[in-house]
Amino acid sequence: MTDDRSATHALRQSREHAATTSSGYGMLLILLLSIVAGVAAITQIDRMADLVIVLWLASAIFVFLFVSCGFYLLQPNQAAVITLFGDYKGTDRTTGLRWTWPWMMKKKVSARANNIISERIKVNDLRGNPIEMAAQVVWRVTDTAQALFDVDDYKAFVNVQIEAAVRTIGSRYPYDDFEHQEVTLRGNHDQVGSELRAELIARLTVAGITVDECGFTHLAYAQEIAGAMLRRQQAQAVVAARQTLVEGAVGMVEMALDQLSAKNVVELDDERRAAMVSNLMVVLCGERDTQPIVNAGSLYQ
Repeated sequence: MTDDRSATHALRQSREHAATTSSGYGMLLILLLSIVAGVAAITQIDRMADLVIVLWLASAIFVFLFVSCGFYLLQPNQAAVITLFGDYKGTDRTTGLRWTWPWMMKKKVSARANNIISERIKVNDLRGNPIEMAAQVVWRVTDTAQALFDVDDYKAFVNVQIEAAVRTIGSRYPYDDFEHQEVTLRGNHDQVGSELRAELIARLTVAGITVDECGFTHLAYAQEIAGAMLRRQQAQAVVAARQTLVEGAVGMVEMALDQLSAKNVVELDDERRAAMVSNLMVVLCGERDTQPIVNAGSLYQ
């Protein structure tokens, strides 16, 4: 049943194909000849019968109107969709002066790249934190038939799908991970941007539109939690810095004790060894410069 529905949906999709049109320069010559014929008919009014002059002039006017109604111009990266009484007859992408039958309707569609920056939207990331996101997308029409006939307004369709794709990608990953063990929105721009482009291409295929480039232009915590998350990041940074400092200090104390013992500089019992470790840890881990105290007595005073 699903396959039958998919097949029916595929049959309903429009597909672009070339229209039967011609160059407008040959028809332009015919237009100029009709003008010359009309002027000649007017100059022969006194010399020929009235009925002949009327037919001659009427024919020239008819040819002029018939030919002139079929002209249209196409610039680079521009296409004209040709329809006949609502029936799609093809797309003309040849640039320059073009001509087709006057009863053919012509609608121009731009195939140039369009750049759009979405509005800032609020999204809940993977951990449920509200964040603000905005994306910049470069898109263009690749199938004019799908863009015009498979969606109602393809430009509005692009805007809606950009917002939906940003929400999807934003809820798929956490905003940040201080331990750098997960893919995050803030720390993996290239990977997340590639997934956003793939998501948009999949959503816009039905409209005959592709995405050339996309990325995030705004990514931040929502205002209601921005202050709390900033304090959390600062606390995590302080803890990480303290952890690194303590690990380094322990290593230095261990190295100092090993070298003192190896070189027989001083013999320390467990109590004085613990005191030395405590003093060295205070010196190495303290935030302020320590003030040395000179012992003028014996080692144990």
